[in-house]
Amino acid sequence: MPPAKKRPRAYDMSRTRTAVLAQFAHVQDALRTLTPQQLALPGLGEWTVRELMAHMTTALERVSRSMELPEPAGGPKPEIALLEWPFSTAGNAAGIADHTRDLAEAHPDLGALYERTAARFAELVPDGAGDRLVTTRAGTMRLGDFLVTRTAELVVHTDDLHRATGLDIPYDRQALAACTRLLADALADKAPGGSVEVRVPPFAVVQCIGGPKHTRGTPPNVVETDPLTWIRLATGRTRWADALEAAQVSASGERADLAPLLPLMG
Repeated sequence: MPPAKKRPRAYDMSRTRTAVLAQFAHVQDALRTLTPQQLALPGLGEWTVRELMAHMTTALERVSRSMELPEPAGGPKPEIALLEWPFSTAGNAAGIADHTRDLAEAHPDLGALYERTAARFAELVPDGAGDRLVTTRAGTMRLGDFLVTRTAELVVHTDDLHRATGLDIPYDRQALAACTRLLADALADKAPGGSVEVRVPPFAVVQCIGGPKHTRGTPPNVVETDPLTWIRLATGRTRWADALEAAQVSASGERADLAPLLPLMG
């Protein structure tokens, strides 16, 4: 019998909504400092920094647009659960790339785009409607769950922006925590079990991978890393072997090899 999957973690919608706005504000502050030369730098893949900045507004705008539509029909059950979302992102890559280039071209004034995006989100996304269903690229989701995915989008791309420009951009603690926990829980959901303990202090500890279950004392198979390294591993920004070589992750025990399971999302 395969290992049972654990009940999904609960997130407070009010705190998540606040975290989304806070992280977006940090990125908006960074935008004000970018020079034309920095905006022209390589940002992510074939995107420039300017295109990356334009793309980050969609993290909020997709929520705002979904709230302008009637609630999807079909009953209270969403089509996609929160822990399924990380595995659904790769299939949308081509469409997202095309939309991003069009968005950057259509909005030469990124500052105005950021101001409009933040204002629309604050107006259209209520605090306390977490169970409302909304339409996403992956299917219908609970609004509260969709907001958790927005913390992941913003934190991951804030790190992309930092690595492209060298800017020291703050991370909202709640946004970083939600992103870290979502990706750690997705790993445990992908490979359920109790033979390996993955620690990402101070935000997450999960057990995964089938095999002998640890019950007391120091686990025989332990992986430990910091939140940003974990996020880079989970999204393919850093390879497992490179993180080990750079001592950015420690792995003890014969089962403590996450390379076959990574990345979780593209």
